[in-house]
Amino acid sequence: MTIRLHDTNARQIRDFVPLTAGCVSIYLCGATVQAAPHIGHIRSGLNFDIMRRWFTYRGYDVTFIRNVTDIDDKIIAKSAEQGRPWWSIGYENERAFNDGYDVLGCLPPTYEPRATGHVSEMIEMMRGLIESGHAYEADGNVYFDVRSLPSYLELSNQELDDLRQPSGEGETGKRDQRDFAMWKATKPGEPSWETPWGRGRPGWHLECSAMAHKYLGSAFDIHGGGIDLIFPHHENEIAQARAYGDEFAKYWVHNGWVTLSGEKMSKSLGNSVLVSEMVKQWRPIVLRYYLGTPHYRSMIEYSEEALREAESAFARIEGFVQRVTEKTGEVVAPAAEVPPAFAEAMDEDLGVPQALAIIHTTVRQGNSALAADDKEAAAARLAEVRAMLGVLGLDPLDPHWAGESDRGEDLHGVVDTLVRLVLDQRQSARARKDWAAADAIRDQLNQSGLVIEDSPSGPRWTLGPR
Repeated sequence: MTIRLHDTNARQIRDFVPLTAGCVSIYLCGATVQAAPHIGHIRSGLNFDIMRRWFTYRGYDVTFIRNVTDIDDKIIAKSAEQGRPWWSIGYENERAFNDGYDVLGCLPPTYEPRATGHVSEMIEMMRGLIESGHAYEADGNVYFDVRSLPSYLELSNQELDDLRQPSGEGETGKRDQRDFAMWKATKPGEPSWETPWGRGRPGWHLECSAMAHKYLGSAFDIHGGGIDLIFPHHENEIAQARAYGDEFAKYWVHNGWVTLSGEKMSKSLGNSVLVSEMVKQWRPIVLRYYLGTPHYRSMIEYSEEALREAESAFARIEGFVQRVTEKTGEVVAPAAEVPPAFAEAMDEDLGVPQALAIIHTTVRQGNSALAADDKEAAAARLAEVRAMLGVLGLDPLDPHWAGESDRGEDLHGVVDTLVRLVLDQRQSARARKDWAAADAIRDQLNQSGLVIEDSPSGPRWTLGPR
């Protein structure tokens, strides 16, 4: 068994060999909490949740770090605009992100460090870089000297002479405009911390280098994030860490964007789709299916049509789970192992689309067994399906999703009572062999968005696709 991952730095799929046998250490760039999350933000967390689950299934002890960037230019700007403390904006949105991760079934990280809780580690790293000649102080700022590290830009594969490094307001005193800020001198009204070089606040890139070092040491297995972070963020993280003496990440794994009209989903473009609003319109498990089943390196073009297709596809899986459970009269436990073809797909760069095809094939086999009244075969297929869905965090019988399919627990009992009255009328029509009336009632229910299935225990209704 060998798991293989696409390493951005190597630009190819590589065999995964852990630094410590049986263990995997993962650092994921998490939320910058200047606003509530849209589905593009949560996709990254969800993709790496599936990675983590697969490593765990394969027997690895996983340490998963997902940081929180709770201080940056945008948070400070919002604080000034809204007249609110910067930390209240950050904390409010941090909670919104955690709610988003949780509602979509992401496991909590092993540790979730905040940037502002690690300023002492950042100061220590800057001191070491200044002493070794890789960084310098100017006008209260601290900059990294990009020419001091020959390997700079290997990740993003750029040429230094062509580089245009993003710069912020107040970044004065640079020796070279391509040098980047590790520490920013204090400005009136901004939060600041005391350092040997004066008061100021951390630069974005320094935060992650320092936190990864604290929680995972000088070397760790996997660093993850969205492809938009390759440059400048991840490139500058590497520069700081390597110059400090860390080996840093052995593998770099990046997920694709969620796009809308061909553009990256972002708040600045005004085309974001907030998770808090999406879960009011769509069942969270369907939203997880939609975001988690494309390959993690692919782009997802957002559309309601695509979501409806995901809802219909998951309904076929969920319907099979329900039918077998009713047929057997008991909850079938997940199989101890997933089918070999599923494992082969997941081992090859987390090939979720190929793995999903195995799930749907197994569902079709299970439905054929149900049609043949072969309860034993149907139960065996369900056990396999549950094992595979569990790896993807999509098992509808998992306690996390308990009651989730009701789409509003308070209204479900009322709707069920009303539907049962109509179904009783349909049953009476069937009993007197008035098939036309029975079919008309069923058709009217279907038109209202309900799907009626006749099961051994009587008619059952579910909400159909939109």
